[in-house]
Amino acid sequence: MNVAVLVPCYNEEAAIAKVVTDFRAALPGATVYVYDNNSRDGTIARAAQAGAVVRCEKRQGKGNVVRRMFADIEADVYVLVDGDDTYDAAAAPDMVEQLVAEGVDLLTARRIHTEAAAYRPGHVFGNKLLTGLTSTLFNVNMPDMLSGYRVFSRRFVKSFPLTAEGFAIETELTIHAVRLMMPMAEMDTAYKERPIGSASKLSTFKDGFRILGMIFYLLREERPLLFFSLQAVLFAALSLLIGIPVVHEFLETGQVPRLPTAVLSMGLMLVAFLAGTAGLILDTVTRGRWEAKRMAYLAIPGPQNLDKHPK
Repeated sequence: MNVAVLVPCYNEEAAIAKVVTDFRAALPGATVYVYDNNSRDGTIARAAQAGAVVRCEKRQGKGNVVRRMFADIEADVYVLVDGDDTYDAAAAPDMVEQLVAEGVDLLTARRIHTEAAAYRPGHVFGNKLLTGLTSTLFNVNMPDMLSGYRVFSRRFVKSFPLTAEGFAIETELTIHAVRLMMPMAEMDTAYKERPIGSASKLSTFKDGFRILGMIFYLLREERPLLFFSLQAVLFAALSLLIGIPVVHEFLETGQVPRLPTAVLSMGLMLVAFLAGTAGLILDTVTRGRWEAKRMAYLAIPGPQNLDKHPK
């Protein structure tokens, strides 16, 4: 079984050498790939010295780096981990073993943090909020959707049409697995504080809103009937809210003194019908896209067919 460890990084000179060393020790048969994203410090040199295969992606953003990794690297099992040394490398063999033994396509490390400084309060709140919203809209039960430590099967990686450019990548990874009905699993792993000299690249509000935008973008792309039905209900409710008094007045007096209000109400109801119709049409189109992606996914052998020992 060929295992590849994928490490996207940016300005991680203080942490990258230990990440590479720890994962090489935990998975001695695996190849560790470090993809640098325009670092301005000694990240590349440190990674190379530690024994990683170092490559570069010039387009800024974690999503762009992961897209390049998935396209370039050939393996049976892929371990994706951030280069900030906050995740437990010792858990990697168990994660790979569980992926293969259970035949799942995505295994996510559920972060268990024992150090108060490891997880900022804003990040905790944002993670719970965005994970809860995604769980509701896409019917997924994954308590730590934004974890940066995951193991994938080959058929997941090679059937994944990644579109995100930044930290919204974690959301897209999860929803891709959910929409294609892939088997998934989770494993508790330790989550620790960043080493001295390493700073988080995640902005609580800026990246939080980007992830929120990605959730609604994927809702429109993957569940258009729900997306446009919600709009149809909203516009229909507004139409009725402002239109019922006009109708009531007409029934009592036989006149429509508030003609602009009546026209607005009619226009809102028309928009509601158009939104509902768009949802029905796009749902049919999405169904065809889903079937094509599902066939591409099924064309690749699953992890349960692999030898359990890395080579």
